[in-house]
Amino acid sequence: MKVLSSVKEKDGSRTLERTPREVRLGYRRWRRFKRNRRGYVSLVLFGLFFMLSLGAELISNDVPILVIYNGNYYFPLLHEYSEKVFGGDFETEADYKDPYILERITSGGNHAFFPLNRQSFNTINLTIDGPVPSPPTRENILGTDDRGRDVFARLLYGFRLSVLFGFALTLVGTLVGIITGAIQGFFGGRTDLLFQRFIEVWSAMPELYLLIIFASIFKPSVLLLLILLSLFSWMGLSDYVRAEFLKGRNMEYVKAAKALGVSNVTIMVRHLLPNGMTPVITFLPFRMSASILALTSLDFLGLGVPPSTPSLGELLAQGKANIDAWWLSLTTFTLLVGTLVLLIFIGEALRETFDPRKM
Repeated sequence: MKVLSSVKEKDGSRTLERTPREVRLGYRRWRRFKRNRRGYVSLVLFGLFFMLSLGAELISNDVPILVIYNGNYYFPLLHEYSEKVFGGDFETEADYKDPYILERITSGGNHAFFPLNRQSFNTINLTIDGPVPSPPTRENILGTDDRGRDVFARLLYGFRLSVLFGFALTLVGTLVGIITGAIQGFFGGRTDLLFQRFIEVWSAMPELYLLIIFASIFKPSVLLLLILLSLFSWMGLSDYVRAEFLKGRNMEYVKAAKALGVSNVTIMVRHLLPNGMTPVITFLPFRMSASILALTSLDFLGLGVPPSTPSLGELLAQGKANIDAWWLSLTTFTLLVGTLVLLIFIGEALRETFDPRKM
């Protein structure tokens, strides 16, 4: 392969600058990824939606972002203020949905700047004239659930929770899978045999039954789910890393490094791991979509996060229990399927980008 170089004149002498091979390879892969319009657009859309969800408190909340009262500036999103600060009678936290407090902070030269949607994920609309779940209105643009909470807010916060959980589970499973697969493939022999027997036994464990048992013993939480799912999420990736290390450990440069006295850890990290990262990177979006789907499924079955936590699975369960409330099932299903489709398109683009046959 021809090495690209650039010549620069400096003080009458010619200096030769060479671009590092890794930088050139990464740049070429990025250009190939951008040429896949479907994958590139999916990455942009997914990144945009995720960034918006990170600022969910600025988009959908029942407290104002900024209050200008009697010439002073207050930030209710960052600090709790009592009613007496705004001329109320009690020391308790100000209820910004109370008509009296609203009048105090929006009249007489005072100003309050609310988010676009004045509902948080746990805000109950007490002014609904009819049964809940209620259909979409101007106040609740996507309707309410069976407790009178805003569906748009719960979708926004639930999407953020699902994506962050997917990131965390993918990261933990990937790290454990890389470590176990690298140890198996590099050392081989009895070490590989023992690890394979352990994986066979561990993969036969009934994961759903274990989740049911632990859910009945411990209080449901996101951390508990992350720990339990991480116990099983690493096995699929370790096989690919193991195969790459088994193939690379007999290469000439690895034998030369061993002959020079290079440590096993250095050989694994600096020489074998970069060559074995292709299956890891190409499978990341698919593993993340599987993590999001796992959390949604457990929430749908009632084995996931606590009931008050915004969750896509809980909204799907409410839609199943309230067939006539079409806005619950339709909006949640559309968001979930759209997210998974975007991740699949990103994964397909990455797989084509890192395919050595198309380089």
